[in-house]
Amino acid sequence: MAKDWESIASRKQEERTSRIPKEWTLPSSIDQNRHNVLGVPRESGILTEDELRLTENYDATALLSGLSTGLLKSIDVVTAFCKRAAIAQQVTNCLTEIFFGDAIARAKQLDEQLARTGKPMGPLHGLPISIKDTFMVKGYDASLGVAAFCFQPAATNSVLVDLLLSLGAVLYCKTNVPQTMAALDSHNNVFGRTMNPINRKLTPGGSSGGEGALVAMRGSPLGIGTDIGGSIRVPALCNGLYGFKPSHGRVPYAGQQAAGLPGSSKVGIEATAGPIAVSMRDCELLMRVICDTTPSNLDPEVISQTWKQQASLQSSRPKKLRVGIMRTDGTVTSLPPILRLLDSVSQTLSSSLEVIDIDISPLGPQCLKCFNGFMSIDGGNFWFDTLEKHGESLSPWLQSRLKRRAQKSLDEVRDLQATRIDLQTKALEIWRESGGYWSTEDSKSGKGDRTLDVIVCPAAPHPVAPIDGWNSAHYTGLFNWLDYPAGIIPIRTIGEGDMQGEVPSYPPMNGWDKINRELWTKVDRKVYLGSSLTVQVVAPKLLERMLVDSMKVLDEALQPLRDGTADKRMSKI
Repeated sequence: MAKDWESIASRKQEERTSRIPKEWTLPSSIDQNRHNVLGVPRESGILTEDELRLTENYDATALLSGLSTGLLKSIDVVTAFCKRAAIAQQVTNCLTEIFFGDAIARAKQLDEQLARTGKPMGPLHGLPISIKDTFMVKGYDASLGVAAFCFQPAATNSVLVDLLLSLGAVLYCKTNVPQTMAALDSHNNVFGRTMNPINRKLTPGGSSGGEGALVAMRGSPLGIGTDIGGSIRVPALCNGLYGFKPSHGRVPYAGQQAAGLPGSSKVGIEATAGPIAVSMRDCELLMRVICDTTPSNLDPEVISQTWKQQASLQSSRPKKLRVGIMRTDGTVTSLPPILRLLDSVSQTLSSSLEVIDIDISPLGPQCLKCFNGFMSIDGGNFWFDTLEKHGESLSPWLQSRLKRRAQKSLDEVRDLQATRIDLQTKALEIWRESGGYWSTEDSKSGKGDRTLDVIVCPAAPHPVAPIDGWNSAHYTGLFNWLDYPAGIIPIRTIGEGDMQGEVPSYPPMNGWDKINRELWTKVDRKVYLGSSLTVQVVAPKLLERMLVDSMKVLDEALQPLRDGTADKRMSKI
């Protein structure tokens, strides 16, 4: 067995460094190792005042309003974000593939086309967009941070890449991921570890952790990640951003670098692609323009339905949003800051919306047991075989979690699928008052004819965890397994007042619950100060338009809870 992964990693990192212009290198006077590096771009002197304004004051929606009319030049916007992405890379290690030169050349062409024709190329004309390393871009690797996939440039683009380009977007970099794509940190042996720019002692999340760090640094106005167990929502949570995971079949996913054998996703849990952004309206922007381009013509898995057609599915719903508050998944009890946040969220929403407490026990633990079964169908053999080609060891987060096992038999997979269908059917009752999961008297007696619009719950039962300390993906993975669309809304940051409160006195429910409590009892709680607190919002399957509309209402309604750090309203051009 060869053990040459270190030399491959060294060559790959040298290639990446060579693609950053020397004049964009941080001066030695900048302390790159301090805990919070969000201020480094402004302090570096690399960006002009105009470039600072473009990258800090506007979200993607605002930038597009200027780009589509010629008020802003794409070459100026793209260059500014390329420079800021280069800075972000130097302090967070968030990038994998860099194609700044290609991006600037395309931006120039788009400017010339707009000047010549008076018409933008499409609804994303001239907008720089960053993408996760899993996406194929012709001429560049999609290595996933694994030596066996390095120096094998893609011959074709992923379907979503082609679609974005046809809409006028400018792609300029790809972002870091964890080894195996199944970790909740973002470390691999080829590119190393991505750091959280808010606090380098905490994780940036995974598996779209590089995307989360880059967008948090304002090195990207809009990023696209993927999600199979929380991989968009966890980085959004960790970096104080908005994230949106659609149901499978809403956004094209074809042509990605495989994290398993071809076809294996058909017997497991399907990954989906979606935005990580600084505003809720940017999440809506991306979902709308993708749905309105009939992506079903490009990917056979996609359901053909425009954004307007999706709106018709919610036309019969009441005007006043009905929100279910889910405090626990029945497997892990949330820590005091999370429970305190949910109490304040519930109280704030009750002033303008209809709010109902729900409890999904014991259905939650049954679903999560089945979810974990799906995540281990091949016994980890694909990844162990791939890593062994060049003698790679497991990343730290995986070392105690991933073991090579025999793959499940056909009968075992069939049993899992049968259990899944049964539990997914039972989960439909969560949305109905008569299902018995609501706190109302009618629900307890199996009566009532009301239905929920959305569920609000934690995305994790703990604050943003220390590096390699993330406990489980249960609060996010549950909704991948159910195939419900789900998103993240940032609320505020953790302050001194959140240090209060203790874990329950009764014994932990299980090993997951025990580890979760230790994130409060065996960690210096002050490490959490300044980190983000968020909520997860969930809608029924394939109701992405309803989820977006509901998240916009909730985002506005929760404004009184904000301390200023999570207010992502952007200036107008």
